[in-house]
Amino acid sequence: MESLTDTLWDVVICGTGLQQSLLALALSRSDKKVLHIDPNDFYGDAEAAFSLQEVESWVEKVEAGKEGLFRAASVEKPEGDTGLSFPRAYSLALAPQLIHARSTLLSQLVSSRAYRQVEFLAVGSFSIFKPSPDPSQNPTLVRIPSTREDVFSTTAISAKAKRGLMKFLKFVLDYDSTPQTDTWQPHADAPLAEFLLKEFKMDEELQTYIITLTLSLDGKINTRDGLAVIRRHLSSMGMYGPGFAALYPKWGGLSEIAQVSCRASAVGGAVYMLGTGVKMMNDQEDPIVVELTSGDTIKTRKVVRSNEGATDESSINRLVAVVGSSLKSLFESTVEGAPTPAVAIVAFPAGSLSTTAGEASQSPVYLSVHSGDTGECPANQSILYFTTVSEPTSQDLLQRALYSFLAAVAGETVPQCLYKLQYKQLRSSLQSQPNGLIFDFAPPASSLAFDDSTLQSVHDAWKMVLGDDAVEEEYLTFTDREGAMDDDEIYD
Repeated sequence: MESLTDTLWDVVICGTGLQQSLLALALSRSDKKVLHIDPNDFYGDAEAAFSLQEVESWVEKVEAGKEGLFRAASVEKPEGDTGLSFPRAYSLALAPQLIHARSTLLSQLVSSRAYRQVEFLAVGSFSIFKPSPDPSQNPTLVRIPSTREDVFSTTAISAKAKRGLMKFLKFVLDYDSTPQTDTWQPHADAPLAEFLLKEFKMDEELQTYIITLTLSLDGKINTRDGLAVIRRHLSSMGMYGPGFAALYPKWGGLSEIAQVSCRASAVGGAVYMLGTGVKMMNDQEDPIVVELTSGDTIKTRKVVRSNEGATDESSINRLVAVVGSSLKSLFESTVEGAPTPAVAIVAFPAGSLSTTAGEASQSPVYLSVHSGDTGECPANQSILYFTTVSEPTSQDLLQRALYSFLAAVAGETVPQCLYKLQYKQLRSSLQSQPNGLIFDFAPPASSLAFDDSTLQSVHDAWKMVLGDDAVEEEYLTFTDREGAMDDDEIYD
């Protein structure tokens, strides 16, 4: 066997984020010589999931400026007996994203047989936070009706509003056909809220329901994009079972898919080196000469890496909280035969929260609630992932959102917050692109739902690496390896 330095590698993949890991999966049956490195000692990069001990090490790296897309990370936990379990009982995702059932990612995991190693869980209800007009009363959560059955059964909206909502749901399922296109295309770049008011006479409350389903971080999504996202949500409903439109990978979300992809690549012959990055690279030569931080100097035909050129001009604030309650009422099946959901989504519309100084929120806050079934915490606890666009008051608003939510779900007692992690994640408008023998992936998206456009760059990088050897019909389409589990042993 050739040594690391004697081998002429076909490609060096830098980083184990989702895009790099899916590329490694795509190359796993190609007989190419793949060296996959990561300066981190963990998989997943910006989409990683951490134990509590790993969180604190990561926070130190962020504060030292060693985690490029992240800023202002801090941990807060009570003194003494906190109620927390041991550190590895937790797996906190840095960037949790739900995956709609119609996502191409799922079909590619199926065709590549990688899905056998991932357990997917149902994402259940989408709800709206409603503050109480009476300060002596707790706020409430109102479930968003997103199917015909939901609309008919809900008591949260009037009969007239139900008719308007049903009209819209029927329209959006066929929005890209005539005559529907004649209705919305003149408003394609206008805010979706304006379109809903003008064409469907929806009041502000109904507009909020619809816009929440888009998971738009600033709430200002345009009509073209908004209709596409809502149609994806509605058409995903029931695809893998009744009562849910989206899925979430157990044990840490996209981080789990990244690790599964890397394992498949390793089985295919790729060499992995965690804790190893690029120290210097001479890309003016062919093959490219790369000096690794391990001290090794290698040669490779191609390099694929992630471009982390993001700035503070566009960012989001996140708050992750561990609470000492299973929040069981949020994870109930509402449709006969539906699986028990492990994730619930709650939206705090703009204006529904106030800062400690009394300023109303200008952007929505989204909350993804994860039960112990996700494997991210013990069964008697829950993980709360809050996200909002960065503004001067964002950190304060996320704290207010946390305690407002706990008040809304309080029974006889208010659930206790056991642990908090806060940080800022930078966003970027950079696009993935080839540059000679190097392919740069764009920084990962900060959206709350997985964006299939991410997959195109993976495909482009695969074609660059394989060149004339690329066969489209073989892209992420594999037969079972000898000894793979039978179909009846696949995870549900």
